[in-house]
Amino acid sequence: MTRLCSEQGGINLGQGLCQMPTPSVVIAAASEALKADHNAYSYPEGELSLRELIAAKLLASNHIHADPMCEITVTSGTAAAFTATIHGLLEPGDGILLFEPYYGYHLAAAKVAGLRPELVTLQGPGFALNEETLRAAISPKTRAMVLVTPGNPTGHMMTRDELEIVDRVAEEFDLLVITDEIYEEIRYDGREHISPATVGDLGKRTVTLMGLSKTFAITGWRLGYAVAPPELSKAITLVHDLFYICAPTPLQHGVAAGFQLPPSFFEEQRQQYAARRSLLCDALDRAGLPAIRPEGAYYVLSDVSRLGQPDSMACAVELLERTGVATVPGSAFHQGSGGDQLVRLCFALPMESIEEAAERLGRL
Repeated sequence: MTRLCSEQGGINLGQGLCQMPTPSVVIAAASEALKADHNAYSYPEGELSLRELIAAKLLASNHIHADPMCEITVTSGTAAAFTATIHGLLEPGDGILLFEPYYGYHLAAAKVAGLRPELVTLQGPGFALNEETLRAAISPKTRAMVLVTPGNPTGHMMTRDELEIVDRVAEEFDLLVITDEIYEEIRYDGREHISPATVGDLGKRTVTLMGLSKTFAITGWRLGYAVAPPELSKAITLVHDLFYICAPTPLQHGVAAGFQLPPSFFEEQRQQYAARRSLLCDALDRAGLPAIRPEGAYYVLSDVSRLGQPDSMACAVELLERTGVATVPGSAFHQGSGGDQLVRLCFALPMESIEEAAERLGRL
């Protein structure tokens, strides 16, 4: 869809590129690191100074106690953290539970690792986890599950009740729990982000994956981190070293400055995203393409069934041709037919781009 959008000169609300401004202090710190010749390899687990800042942030914001010496691995993006985790802690043939609608990278990476994806379908518009459905999806081969909160593409934020279900089921079946919390700072209407590792006994079996790409609008820098008990972290660091050597050293110094931004930065960021969410969702509703308003992250799913197309790809192409707005077909997040009448739109763009997209959608 990005390529089609470029060919037609459209507005790309498809791919989650995050075209928001990067904090100037982060850019300045990275620039200074380059000038200071911090250009050699870091430790495979990342610069200690950054890991110490991450540990302090985890304690203050997430209520996670993590030893920076042995429980944190700085990675080449959250995607690399996920890849290192599944290759380091699971074996080919193991079953891994994904919640549908899923983030496509998780499915593809699991397949490349030789894992067996097992799907738990969540029903919109709320996409809440149901214990009966979760239990029904578990097979004798199931060894792990992946939680994405806030969700991509749904924007759903898992509640404590849902995470208590995960705690019970994971304990009973001795499952590894892998989280993707990269959108933790982007949430709406005063909602609280709950890190799964803090609920019940999940901490002992959870690998918490977080990232800096979305928070600081540096998706091209490829920086994330994995947090896990020491023996799990050891394996994750080993695989990350083998696949990636280390995360980019000067950029690690750059993001360190971001951890010292005041709370007002994150609150202002949330307000900016909330304004974009309202503008886009209102435009979709007026166009007869009802929006499923996200609780977190910066995506919105839209019901495009009124277009009368047989599948979501055809819907996405029609939208691009008629309005010049690119979306992602809902089929990208489903194995079955659940996404056939949905498209996903990203609103992490300058406000003028969202305003123009809203005006174009009005042509419907």
